[in-house]
Amino acid sequence: MALRDIIIIPDKRLRQVSEPVKAVDAEVRALVDDMFETMYKAPGVGLAAIQVAVPRRIVTIDTAKKDEPKQPQVFINPEILWSSDDKATYEEGCLSIPEYYEEVERPTQVKVRYLDLDGKTHEIEADGFLATVLQHEIDHLNGVLFIDHISKLKRDRVIKKYTKAAKRADA
Repeated sequence: MALRDIIIIPDKRLRQVSEPVKAVDAEVRALVDDMFETMYKAPGVGLAAIQVAVPRRIVTIDTAKKDEPKQPQVFINPEILWSSDDKATYEEGCLSIPEYYEEVERPTQVKVRYLDLDGKTHEIEADGFLATVLQHEIDHLNGVLFIDHISKLKRDRVIKKYTKAAKRADA
């Protein structure tokens, strides 16, 4: 297992649409191991492969609280089949937008089809926090960031702040 660097906005790769995984093989399993290690170290509750600069449709999630045993979940080629009309608002953050949090409204429930590490197809009906995390991470696979769900004014401010920080780091 290897820790990977998480890419940060304004890195253009975060806007890339990720490619489907054609076969769940040793390379994919190794990437998933790296993603979990990176996600836990960050620490975060979800990570999309594109966030570690790999444009593949893979998501790792663990919504267990700090004092609970880990509950790692892997979603390969996840797709939202259905989402509820009911909405809920959660404060979201993102490892690719460090230390920025904002209220985001999303459907309260989703039904997601995905492959597991054995390449088997599953469907899950998620609600509450897991539904929010799944939608957030699947958005990443489509080049969408959680700040795309907030007002243009707030989004522009955030992008400007991180663009300035990136320029300072490169200088």
